[in-house]
Amino acid sequence: MISSAVIERYARAIFELGVETGQLTQLTDQVRQFAAVYASSRELRMVGENPLIPEEQRDAVIKEVGTRLGLTELGLNAVRLLAQRRRLSALQDVAKRLGGLADEKAGIVRAKVVTAAPMTEDFYSKLAQKLEAKTRMKVVIERAQDPSLIAGVVTKIGDNTIDGSLKGRLQALERSLLQA
Repeated sequence: MISSAVIERYARAIFELGVETGQLTQLTDQVRQFAAVYASSRELRMVGENPLIPEEQRDAVIKEVGTRLGLTELGLNAVRLLAQRRRLSALQDVAKRLGGLADEKAGIVRAKVVTAAPMTEDFYSKLAQKLEAKTRMKVVIERAQDPSLIAGVVTKIGDNTIDGSLKGRLQALERSLLQA
């Protein structure tokens, strides 16, 4: 397991490179894209993390995958740096943190909204407007469904969770009855 300080250092270095070159959005998207492919390919992870595979061979595989994904030289070099430093196992975490840094710079906050049942586009747009008014930032909603909520919505923004689900209310009622 690679420490959060190491993840932060690599994410911040890639972030600063993206800002300096004016390619932050593109670079962030490319690192995320490569990270998703890397996470989904057992073979690629074996090549990337096996110390017995020569560095030249690992680099050739990474270049090939990067080329197929359409990565720019900057995006490819960011991934290659992680590979050379034997940090590819942290690629998912680096990509996630890089995305967070890019969002902060762009004034974007991500809200995870979990509903018990499918909701309309109108619901999500009104919710986004209300959240934007509260946070004074652009809100991007990531949607999910969980029928176990019974009814209602659970919204998570950063460290804050707003549980408006029936399941949450029943659990709160149960806790208060047990304490009484």
